Amino acid sequence: MVSLFALYRRPADEAAFLDYYRNHHVPLARTMPGLLSLEWGHPSALAPGESAEWYIVAEMRFANRAAMDAALASSEGRAALRDVQQFAGNLVTMRVVNWE
Repeated sequence: MVSLFALYRRPADEAAFLDYYRNHHVPLARTMPGLLSLEWGHPSALAPGESAEWYIVAEMRFANRAAMDAALASSEGRAALRDVQQFAGNLVTMRVVNWE
């Protein structure tokens, strides 16, 4: 199992960002072939009084790295990657986790 995490920093206009993310980007990302699940939410800090580093954390799960690579190379995956760069730009960091 492989997960692709998208970590979003807090945008200047949270309401507009969240509306676009929820109503446009997530439905677009969910069209990727081979995507097993896509979950997202707003993280909070563990310790009281600390602020969360990220505004949104999204996890996309795939059966394996080859399935993830194929999904990202598909027309749907390329569209989702273009979209995230257009609306989030330098607010997003992506990481891959290979689960043991």
